[in-house]
Amino acid sequence: MSKTASASVLSSPSVQVLRRFRVVFSAVRGHFKQVEKKVGLGGAQVWALSVIRDQPGVGLGELARRMDVHQSTASNLVKGLQLKDLVRVEKGVIDRRHVQLFLQPAAQTLLSQVPGPFEGVLPDALNRLPAQTLLRLDQDLTQLIAVLHADEAAGTIPLAHL
Repeated sequence: MSKTASASVLSSPSVQVLRRFRVVFSAVRGHFKQVEKKVGLGGAQVWALSVIRDQPGVGLGELARRMDVHQSTASNLVKGLQLKDLVRVEKGVIDRRHVQLFLQPAAQTLLSQVPGPFEGVLPDALNRLPAQTLLRLDQDLTQLIAVLHADEAAGTIPLAHL
């Protein structure tokens, strides 16, 4: 390949967009690594703790909805947090199949040490973008997903688990 052909490939729009994705993924991964190094928990676990802290007694279904994950994913997160004695699970008074989630004291201490944002840098950044930008981004990413023939069910898997 000639130098001019090589230069045009390196400056093509697709390469530039690929580099932008790398920057985004690097920022997300860097935040998760920083959180895990600081408190020994994954980003999704920290987010779950923050939701439970903000809504004591929250159920698994609501936790899953607030985190935009499948209920089984939320259940697995809670099991891991229980094993670390960070979350207390109580059976519902009316319906024993439903549970309520509460933080243990150690979780409060841990959350005070977490470099925010609790939900991760990407959801936080997206929440700060104007609605028009989000709409355009959603439309463009929908096209990319179609070209990739990607499984949209992956959209309910926390980034920290990918």
